[in-house]
Amino acid sequence: MSELNIYDKYETVVGLEVHAQLLTKTKAYSNDDYEYGSKPNTQISVISLAHPGALPKPNKEALKMAVMMGIACNSDIHQKSFFARKNYFYADLPKGYQITQFTSPIATGGFIKIKLADGGFKDIKLDKIIMEEDSGKSMHDLDPFNSLIDLNRAGVPLIEIVTDPDIREPEEAYQYLTEIRQLLRYLNICDGNMDEGSMRCDANISIRLKGESVLNTRVEVKNVNSIRNVARAIAYETKRQIELVEAGGKVTPDTRGYDAHKNETYGMRSKELANDYRYFPEPDIPPFVLQQKYIDGIKEQMPELPEKLLARLKEDYALSEYDAEVIVAEKEIAEYYLQLIKVTENYKAAANWINGPLRGYVNDRGLKFGDLSISYLQLAEIINEIDKGTISFAIANAKLLPAILEKGIDADVNTLLDQLNLRQVDDDSFLIELINKTLAKYPDKVEEYKNGKKGVLGLFMGDIMKESGGKADPKKTNVLLNGALNKA
Repeated sequence: MSELNIYDKYETVVGLEVHAQLLTKTKAYSNDDYEYGSKPNTQISVISLAHPGALPKPNKEALKMAVMMGIACNSDIHQKSFFARKNYFYADLPKGYQITQFTSPIATGGFIKIKLADGGFKDIKLDKIIMEEDSGKSMHDLDPFNSLIDLNRAGVPLIEIVTDPDIREPEEAYQYLTEIRQLLRYLNICDGNMDEGSMRCDANISIRLKGESVLNTRVEVKNVNSIRNVARAIAYETKRQIELVEAGGKVTPDTRGYDAHKNETYGMRSKELANDYRYFPEPDIPPFVLQQKYIDGIKEQMPELPEKLLARLKEDYALSEYDAEVIVAEKEIAEYYLQLIKVTENYKAAANWINGPLRGYVNDRGLKFGDLSISYLQLAEIINEIDKGTISFAIANAKLLPAILEKGIDADVNTLLDQLNLRQVDDDSFLIELINKTLAKYPDKVEEYKNGKKGVLGLFMGDIMKESGGKADPKKTNVLLNGALNKA
């Protein structure tokens, strides 16, 4: 078989582990605060530093958030659960062990629905969701001779969301992680910022001949820092393993890193096995039992999730699939839109403004949607003034919107319309004067119109709008223009 198609003999088998830092006020087992970017080693205590005699106390809010994620992922919530010690030594793990859930996860099963490139859907099956704590952070590039350790992050509550080996393509991994991050943000339990490490992903990657069902030796690629890079790492690692096997080698169960600049994985250490961690129940935290009433109460408090909101936008507000998907993709945009349509009934125009000028503005400047300095009330007023014929969309987009963005949320739309002289003119005498001027400028085009070439209307309208500075009322101008041409 030629080198060109050796890759077609194999399929990729991928399972993902997502670690999400929970947005609790304090750490998992202590009252320590945690805020990203704080001065190193300032958000610590005797508990997070594992001083002798210091006992952990579980964070109830972290438990609630874990249950919320389980419900959102269609998982089975376990009423009985306990924590265990995972024993291993790292310089940034003060206790010498991590408090986690291995044999007793808070939730198991479930799935995440993803949209495929062909428009179809696939359910990515989940294995489990567990609660655990984060380790500190080691930095190797700040000192030429030493590694520096910041223990602020030690003890921050995490949930780990583990899939079955159910992913077959890099793009499926990309879509899955996009959905997971979206859920975390809609639930307001994690900000999902991979560049800050609050959401991290490990990818377990193996290959097998197409048609086989056996799971082969897998390689774990650790802590990839963006969704796109997870997909790139999977693609690279698949190719590396295929070429290794085809050359007569064997895949070893290594833990590898990913270099985004070189687009390649590299060896870090041999993969630990479960028995290497010497799990045993955490003696300082008793098992806990969740009452069904507690779980049902969380279900009742759950916010509207993306899939349901997407369907509602299409059914209740007649948005297209594209418009609805763009709005739902980011929680900030969805919340803005839902506020906007409370004060304007032009749902389509509201979507057009958000998906067009506003998203273009933030994308061009590398901003977040929440950074916009235009309120939903101001945008609703713009939409309503366009609907009344006070201003055209073109002028509103080109002149009014930039003025509001510059002045901020305190700017008054009607005041700006007057100050900038942007109101459309519907005075008959003014419009007729513009029309006559345009028709006199293009006598040959007037003849073409009389001979049946109606397409020249666009030329006339464009010239009239230009001469009026965009202020001529298009509807009235069109009526008067047709009248003038029929008389000519």
